[in-house]
Amino acid sequence: MALINCPKCSTRISSKAAVCTNCQTVLADMNEEQRHNLQQMTKLEKSQKLLNHSMIAMFIFCGGIGSMYWGDPAPDSLQSSLAMGTAVVGFVWYIVNRARIILLKRK
Repeated sequence: MALINCPKCSTRISSKAAVCTNCQTVLADMNEEQRHNLQQMTKLEKSQKLLNHSMIAMFIFCGGIGSMYWGDPAPDSLQSSLAMGTAVVGFVWYIVNRARIILLKRK
């Protein structure tokens, strides 16, 4: 009996376990190829989710920059502060998501 990673949630479980205790994935009927395919699909789904988050962050960043330049707010106004804050939040969120994508691909 050895410890393996669940192909769905990557929790350490027994190789003899019929069901993952964390995500309730049935492992009893799966052969090694099916486990590998499930692991690849899970990794692909995580990557797609992170790419979607990156796109949303880029839209937020572009919206902040656009309202800062095309909205022409006064330098010390609330609109100027909100535009700058939105641009910063979108940029930081984008960078964090890109780093998470790189880390996911290295696994």
